Amino acid sequence: MTDPQNQRVWSIIVSLFGDLAQEPGSQISGGALTRIIEPIGVKPEAIRVALHRLRKDGWIESDRIGRVSRHFLTDFGRTQSIAVSPRIYAQIPKPISHWHLLIAEEGSGTPLLEDMMLSNDYTPISRTVALGPGPVPERTDGLLAFEVTARSVPEWVQQSLCSTDLRSSCRELMVSAQRTARTRPAAWRPTPTESATLRLLLVHRWRRVVLRQPDLPPEFFPPDWTGAECRRAVFQLLEGLPRPTLDTLNETEEP
Repeated sequence: MTDPQNQRVWSIIVSLFGDLAQEPGSQISGGALTRIIEPIGVKPEAIRVALHRLRKDGWIESDRIGRVSRHFLTDFGRTQSIAVSPRIYAQIPKPISHWHLLIAEEGSGTPLLEDMMLSNDYTPISRTVALGPGPVPERTDGLLAFEVTARSVPEWVQQSLCSTDLRSSCRELMVSAQRTARTRPAAWRPTPTESATLRLLLVHRWRRVVLRQPDLPPEFFPPDWTGAECRRAVFQLLEGLPRPTLDTLNETEEP
């Protein structure tokens, strides 16, 4: 199941660590990293460049024991990974019953709304309007705030929340996952490295969809939104790809 979109290698590595090495003390050897990622078309040189960027950005640290390199998430990287894991791995998203709306004055009020969105979980509807879960926060200085219940969601709101690109990515992943499930031999059992590679492809593509998909009630989505079907197809495949242990993946080291 290949990814038709441009691959950012640093993002692929973040997905890999989030799936396999999120726990404190978890490490992936350089050899295991290459064996897992190289089959999806990423060259070792690109992996080294991506690791350098992730170390520079504070996501990953590396050390070496003899001739064996090891890589692991920093506290910052682990915190970021843990924060998004519930959304990535939730087979049934938890419904949110209470919402609030923040409206900024055109021009001078926009920075106030942007500051709120940076520090809280908001879904932008336009440059001056954002939707947030739960009750209105205590401090909304300069912003008009309402607690709301969705009764009518017009098409322009649906389109702004789910772009054409996002809908297309979701549909392509759903079709790819369903096709893979139909054509996979029933007796096939992947090796630990094969399982890690296939999980990486699946989780990475799903991560790029679900983290752009607002956790909103169904009425907020356009009629052609395939998010629920895509989620089912993704987790059907993941159930047949057991998460391998790092000891097993790391046991064959670099020469």
